[in-house]
Amino acid sequence: MKRVALITGGSRGIGFGIASQLASVGFDVAINGTRAPNEVVDVVKKLKDLGSDVIYCQGNIASATDREKIFRTTEDHYGKLHVLVNNAGVAPKERRDILEATEESFDDVLSINLKAAYFLMQKGANWMVRQKQKEKEFSACIINISSISATVASVNRGEYCVSKAGLSMATQLFAVRLGEFDIPVFEVRPGIISTDMTAGAKEKYDKLINEGLCVQKRWGTPEDVGKVVASLASGAFMYSTGQVIMVDGGMTIPRL
Repeated sequence: MKRVALITGGSRGIGFGIASQLASVGFDVAINGTRAPNEVVDVVKKLKDLGSDVIYCQGNIASATDREKIFRTTEDHYGKLHVLVNNAGVAPKERRDILEATEESFDDVLSINLKAAYFLMQKGANWMVRQKQKEKEFSACIINISSISATVASVNRGEYCVSKAGLSMATQLFAVRLGEFDIPVFEVRPGIISTDMTAGAKEKYDKLINEGLCVQKRWGTPEDVGKVVASLASGAFMYSTGQVIMVDGGMTIPRL
């Protein structure tokens, strides 16, 4: 029986890169997104062409009702879950200096990037524990896609930085809590990745990368992140729970 992974935000960008890599190494994948099912037909086909059994779980993870529906759909189809990838996230609709940013924007970003991920972990962890108790050899893990913004301050999108810093602590909390069940929890921190989220800042980052912002002078790709997640999901780092894996081209290495 193939292992099953659920990837939030798995129909585009980094999430699709992750889903593609997991499908390539033999996982069946449930991908979540907010678009209508007819809008992701091509996405599902591409993943199926990699040999994966694929389902699309439409839903807004900021909604408790939708989170329940996403898990129910996954369980009804597969009956099991081995890997939860908390990838879905949003940037502020409008970048504002922290002296002017609104509560509305703060609540919007944190409800998806932090609160939703926290309670998805809770629900996923409880399901994994139940499976572990029924099957001694059952193996599972949780992978949170954070960001260099967990520690790199951007004062014009403070709510995003706070959400990712919170997700970093949530990773530690669940790693500690799930230790007794041997279910590791990991944090992956991408740097500047070429996606639709960063497309609006392409000119800015092209210039910075060319000037040496990253040790490796290129943009990261969803595939770069996906390969790391696939390695973690496949069990290569089962004794490294709570650890942070950087996928940033060396951007955060302190340099003189």
